Amino acid sequence: MIYTKTGDSGTTSLVGGSRVDKDDVRVEAYGTVDELNSHVGLLAEMMRSMGGGYYDELKAVQHNLFTLQTLLATEDEALYARLPQLDEDEVEILERQIDTISDLLPKLHNFVIAGGNSVGAECHVARTVCRRAERRVVTLARQARVDDVLLRYLNRLSDYLFVLARRAVVADGKQEDLYVS
Repeated sequence: MIYTKTGDSGTTSLVGGSRVDKDDVRVEAYGTVDELNSHVGLLAEMMRSMGGGYYDELKAVQHNLFTLQTLLATEDEALYARLPQLDEDEVEILERQIDTISDLLPKLHNFVIAGGNSVGAECHVARTVCRRAERRVVTLARQARVDDVLLRYLNRLSDYLFVLARRAVVADGKQEDLYVS
């Protein structure tokens, strides 16, 4: 059964069973990562035909985001330690992917205005949701333990989504819309 009715009063369960308000800072953090994960899923489907391994990279990101969500939704330290973890290797993978994509792009001397094509625009939507998720996790980290690697991963992921947006536009033969003041 998909509905339990246990959330009808405005509370939800964390991993481990404790209940909190649906607008709790922890729920805001993992809920925003969930929103990001949905955007990454849409982006993966949009990128499927582009080639270059981007679909597979984005699917791996989705798995990492699920791990991140689960960790954020867990306040019980003993349970947290038994869960799959996100490690520094995943941050380094994103860094290598950013470097690889960046090598395919023209040098940037201005801000990029989101758009260029639908894939590039969705990359920027995902990037801005990622930045919001990062802000929500920073807020949570003021109140609870949050592993630094989770913040580093989100920070690097937004950079990855930025260069991926540029790549999608350039690979489509379009010109990037640059902000020139």
